[in-house]
Amino acid sequence: MALNIVSKIDNRVTIKHVLLSVSDKTGLDTFVPALIAACPEVKLLSTGGTYTALQKMLTQEQAAKHLVSVSDYTGQPEMQGGLVKTLDFKIYLGILSETYNEAHQQDLQRTRAVAIDMVVVNLYPFKQAIANPDVTPESARTNIDIGGPCMVRASAKNYLRVASVTDPVDYPALITELKSQKGTLSLETRLALMKKAFAHTAAYDTAIAEFFARATPERVAQTYQLPS
Repeated sequence: MALNIVSKIDNRVTIKHVLLSVSDKTGLDTFVPALIAACPEVKLLSTGGTYTALQKMLTQEQAAKHLVSVSDYTGQPEMQGGLVKTLDFKIYLGILSETYNEAHQQDLQRTRAVAIDMVVVNLYPFKQAIANPDVTPESARTNIDIGGPCMVRASAKNYLRVASVTDPVDYPALITELKSQKGTLSLETRLALMKKAFAHTAAYDTAIAEFFARATPERVAQTYQLPS
């Protein structure tokens, strides 16, 4: 199969659809209302606890106009325990599709999907979980994020069109640019976010690998009830 080589992109991308799924909700209460003010027609796709938090942050009118549950968007309910929420074709088509690729645009129309212009994601707190001296392999395992790193990597890969936002520290600068540039973000900004996003997932995976490198079969077995 031939590689998908891109030859044409836009410097500035209008932010119309944003996917939000964050464990660390720091700054979200100021970022999201400011995002709506800067991008008055924006749609916010969200999941689980983030969706609930956004409902509380927004007025009833704002939520009705801007907020959409990922489950409603994909037509699939979350898996028990939130194990699967965003791992869906429509989500990744929206993140990875390219503006000037006719086949991608046909796929969006065929599936009634939308191009996602910004992904705001930070990951399950794995490092905080394993910092507990009483941590077990199971409590560490359950704090391994799957959907989050996938969304970060997909959006960072497609920095040509998508802003991959992984750090609340970046919220104010993004709002400043969106306000001053009529709801658009530059290639320079998207590239900087991409570099940060891949460093973020690399550090996350390294922490997981280092923890389980020390896990012995005996220690793991003590955590569970194994059939005799």
